[in-house]
Amino acid sequence: MKTKVTLIFAVIAFSFFGKVQAQDPCVTTASLFIEPAKAKNYEAALPHYEKVINDCPQYSLATYQYAVKMFEYFIEKGDKSKITDLEKAYDLRLKYYASKSKEGDILSDIAQIRYDNGIGTKMEQFKAFDKAFKRDEENFTSPKRIYTYFSLAKDLFDEGQKDIQEVFDLYDIIQGKIEKEEGNYAEKLTQLLDKQENGATLTKKEQDKLEAYEKNVGYYGQIKGSVDAKLGSIADCDNLIPLYERNFEARKNDVAWLRSAAGKLNAKDCETSLFFQMVQQLHRLDPSAKSAFYLGRLAEKDGKGSEARKYYDQAVQLETNPNDKAKYLYTIAEDYRKKGSFSSARSYYLKAVEQKPSFGVCYLKIAQMYAQSSNDCGNTPFEKRAINWKAAEMANKAARVDGSIASTARDAASSYMQRAPSKSDIFSAGKAGQTISFSCWVGGSVRVPNL
Repeated sequence: MKTKVTLIFAVIAFSFFGKVQAQDPCVTTASLFIEPAKAKNYEAALPHYEKVINDCPQYSLATYQYAVKMFEYFIEKGDKSKITDLEKAYDLRLKYYASKSKEGDILSDIAQIRYDNGIGTKMEQFKAFDKAFKRDEENFTSPKRIYTYFSLAKDLFDEGQKDIQEVFDLYDIIQGKIEKEEGNYAEKLTQLLDKQENGATLTKKEQDKLEAYEKNVGYYGQIKGSVDAKLGSIADCDNLIPLYERNFEARKNDVAWLRSAAGKLNAKDCETSLFFQMVQQLHRLDPSAKSAFYLGRLAEKDGKGSEARKYYDQAVQLETNPNDKAKYLYTIAEDYRKKGSFSSARSYYLKAVEQKPSFGVCYLKIAQMYAQSSNDCGNTPFEKRAINWKAAEMANKAARVDGSIASTARDAASSYMQRAPSKSDIFSAGKAGQTISFSCWVGGSVRVPNL
C-alpha cells in the first residue's frame, strides 16, 4: 500500500513540475545558457545568452554571474569585442539585482578591464576609476584597482593633464583607503595569531582564515609601497616647499589643505620656516591632535624634550582616528627607545598596534630591543642567547601583519634565529623542550625547541 501511495505522489509531483516548466519557458531558455556556462563550456553557452537576457532578463542572478565569467574568459583569449558585452552584463545586473550587487566592485572591474586592454584615453580610464570610487568607496577594495586608480592620476600629472595638488590630494585619500582595508584584515589576523601564541590550536576553518587574512595584508602592504614609489620624487622637499610657499597665502585658511601640507612636510622632514607657519596657523584655526603633534615635533627639534612630550600626549588624547593615534603613540615609543627606556617603549609600541593592527614596524622595533637586551636577560650564555628566539617570534609577527615590511622582518627573524642557541648548544646544555623565563624587563618566557 505504501509503495502505491509513494508512486502516486511521485507521478503527481512529476506532472506538476512538468506543468510549471511548460508554463514558464524561461526555465528551459535559461538552462540552455546556465548549464554549459556552469561547466565552463562557454562556446556552447554563448549562443543562448542573448535569448535569456531578451526574454528572461529577471529570471536569475546566475545569468549575469556566469555571463561575466564567460565574457572575461573570451577577453582573456584576446577577443576585445566582448568587453562591450561584459559591460552590458554588468549594467543589467545592476539594473535588475542592484541590492545583490556591489557597485564599487563592478564599476572598478570594468575600469580595470578597459585599462588592461588599452581602451580609451588615460583621462577616460581615470574618470572610470574615479566614478567607481566616488560612487561606492566601501566596495572598491581590490588592491590592484586601487593602485591603477592612483597610477593613472600620476601619469596624467606627468603628461601635464593634472595639477600636482590633485595628485597629492588623491594620494592622501588612497593611503587612507589602503590603511583602512589593511587594518581590517590585520585586526582579524592578529586575533588568530594571539590565539596561537597563547597555546590554542586553530580549527581548520580558522587556519584557512588566517592564511587568507595574511595574504590580503601582504597584498595591501605591497600596494602601499607601490603607491609611494609611484609618487616618487614629486613628493620630495624640493617640490613640496615651493609648491606650498606658492599656495600658502591663498589657502592659509583652508584647514584641510594645511593638515595635508603640514603632514607631507613633516613626513619628509623638510627644513623650512614654512612648516612652523603652517603649524601655528593650523593650531590657531583648528586646535587638534595633528596641530598638537606638529608643535611637538617643532619643540623636539628645538631640543625641548619635555615640552614635546606634553604636545604628543595631548595629540594622543585628542585624536579619534586610530591610524593617526597609532602614529603619535609610535613617536612616543621611539623617543623612549632612543633613550634606552625599553619597557616604556614597548608599552607604547603595543598601544600603537592596538590602534592599528597592521603597524608591523612596532613588533619589529620590539624584536630589536629584545635582541639588544640579551646580556641583561639571562644568567648563563645559553639563557642570554635564548632571548633571540623571542626576538625572532616578534619579527615574524611583524612580517605576518604588515606586508610592506614583510621581507625586512623575515630577514631580521632569520638573523635572530642564527644568534639563538644551535642544536648542538641545546644538546650540550640538556635544555631541549624546557621553558626559559626572563626576569629582566622583557619578561615572559620561551620554549627551547625539541631536538
